[in-house]
Amino acid sequence: MRRNFGYAWLAGASLYLAAAAMATGTNASATTTTSNGNDPFLWLEQVNDPRAMDWVKAENAKTSAVLEQDPRYSALRESALALAQANDRIPEPAVLGGEIYNLWQDEHHSHGLWRHTGFADFLRTDVTWQPLVDLDALSAAEHANWFWHGAQCAEPGEHNCMLALSDGGEDAVTEREFDLRTGHFVDGGFVLPKGKQDLAWQDDDTLLSSREWKPGELTSSGYPYVVKRLRRGQPLAEATEIFRGDPADVGVGPLTLRDSAGNQVLMIVRFRTFFETNYVLLGSGGPKPLGLPGKSGIVGLLANRLIVELREDWRTASGKVFGSGSLVSIDMAQARAAPGKLRPTLIYAPEPRHAFTAAAVTRDKLLLTELDNVRGRAFVCAPDRTGGWSRRVLPLPDNVSVSIVDTDLHSNRAFFEVTGFLTPASLWLADLDANTQQLVRALPPRFDASRLAVEQLEAVSKDGTRVPYFVVHAKDMHRDGSTPLILEAYGGFQISETPYYSATLGKLWLERGGAYALANIRGGGEFGPAWHDAGLKTHRQRIYDDFAAVGEDLIARGFTSPPHLGIRGGSNGGLLMGVEFNQRPELWGAVDIEVPLLDMLRYEQIDAGSSWVGEYGSVKIPEERAFLASISPYNNLRADAHYPLPLVWSTSKDDRVGPQHARKFAAKMASLGLPYLFYEVLEGGHSAGATLDEEAATSAREYTYFSRQLKLP
Repeated sequence: MRRNFGYAWLAGASLYLAAAAMATGTNASATTTTSNGNDPFLWLEQVNDPRAMDWVKAENAKTSAVLEQDPRYSALRESALALAQANDRIPEPAVLGGEIYNLWQDEHHSHGLWRHTGFADFLRTDVTWQPLVDLDALSAAEHANWFWHGAQCAEPGEHNCMLALSDGGEDAVTEREFDLRTGHFVDGGFVLPKGKQDLAWQDDDTLLSSREWKPGELTSSGYPYVVKRLRRGQPLAEATEIFRGDPADVGVGPLTLRDSAGNQVLMIVRFRTFFETNYVLLGSGGPKPLGLPGKSGIVGLLANRLIVELREDWRTASGKVFGSGSLVSIDMAQARAAPGKLRPTLIYAPEPRHAFTAAAVTRDKLLLTELDNVRGRAFVCAPDRTGGWSRRVLPLPDNVSVSIVDTDLHSNRAFFEVTGFLTPASLWLADLDANTQQLVRALPPRFDASRLAVEQLEAVSKDGTRVPYFVVHAKDMHRDGSTPLILEAYGGFQISETPYYSATLGKLWLERGGAYALANIRGGGEFGPAWHDAGLKTHRQRIYDDFAAVGEDLIARGFTSPPHLGIRGGSNGGLLMGVEFNQRPELWGAVDIEVPLLDMLRYEQIDAGSSWVGEYGSVKIPEERAFLASISPYNNLRADAHYPLPLVWSTSKDDRVGPQHARKFAAKMASLGLPYLFYEVLEGGHSAGATLDEEAATSAREYTYFSRQLKLP
């Protein structure tokens, strides 16, 4: 089973979080609130307060009366739900103990069904699945609201698993032990009560866990910083502390690595900031700092070599330099002997306009993917006896996005997904011993793509930087500016935006005559760490200039025009939307602001906000505070501006960014007499909803909104 080492709480925070920016030409008459409490809408930050929830319900009713009463809404919702519940979707495989596991949602399992089948059976078209955990039945039996947040299973047996169960989709989870051999929760097994927490198995009878062991024992970001060892049968109160970070850290978590030869590494990962990490080896001699650069990430362990991704240049003790964006290996025998004087070996270094994206280990191979000018490639790497590495291309379809779905630590098999804007997603099995690739499943076409075309173009940003973007449009479109077009981007946290097949986008928008564009602006990882770093903190205006430049380029090429150009983005992308809403309102006919950050003077005090200071900067630093004040969407709303009608939405269960930003933004617009639409989904965490039905309703509201605003019938 493929392992992601960034910790559940931090990986989740980065998957849907991103940019901020520095506005130019901010009008001095802008209405500004401060972070010291002079904010008339602070009461909306009390997420579950009855007064705040009454306000939410009233706003939801107003927006429903507009969007859900639109004659297009019902048909769009039915289409979205049918797509979401289709039985011929590709079940995403996870390999455990030589079998395939999958979490499935449909009309009969709105919360989800965790199930399994044999490896060979999964490769057939008529799969017979065996149920393991029915979350709907479990919720009913326990009078709870459980949703799936993953499983961690002990190596090498992969049968003792800790299941993370979330109340309504929150990041906070309850961890409970499940035995794959019996198909039941373990009577008297490990249970970790609800919280933002992380764990790692040391062995079948021992957990390493970071959590709120005592009340208030959390960082300012709301994450744990104390790691303890918990033996089977021990009460939580008797767990042994093995590492203590600091409340000023973002968070601290345990990490266990094991390779197919039985080598094991126990480690503490201490996030000093969102991007800077200290790694500490655990062993008989006590904790020992591992001399990795602060901006690096661990991929896995293979042949007793630690695989490390570099996000900054690394000059080693010997004076050798390894470039940012490279992948290196470290011999753990040498590392244990001299953890402060590591001698890395190069596995991969990106060429210009290329970028490493992901890697995962199998029994004795390393899978690696990269972007070549935002197009996916895959490689197989293997360690040799001299300490070096070989590499060969994995032949997969070209000009698409390629991602690793899962790998097996006990064989050399790996699953990949291949997808593109007009290429339905397909699941491939690679046998790295036989050097073969097998198409396992392909999603049937969900919309008519025969009349559509995809182009990759470039815009030129304000400082001369070339910014690539993709545009999907009808082959015979008239480039007279009349086409309704949705432009999307993220622009932060080194997250790359790549081509993908969206049945909902295709059916609810493209097939109806709309066009779509995806911008690869700075702040992302499309061209490696430098592309991200160019937009950090007070340099974020580059991100916003990039996005505006793409919008202007689409207009100049005749793809669309301001009345027909809509934009959307979520989380950090929601912040991007809020900034563009303020800075360039004349460019957009619609602005969809999803689960956003918007009050950048108070974001550090809301949910996990302070963990993102490394990305956005802090109000505690005068220069950074001035920057944040200049771009904060909430603080720069103006009564005399000519804004397009925005759709602003979030979820009540979002305990990462929080619904507070969206609520306050809408309330302030109301106070200024500005038109807006606001909606808050009552469940779902930092997403569009917890169930397929909720997600379909959210999609229908969005495409109804765009259809109304951009004049698509």
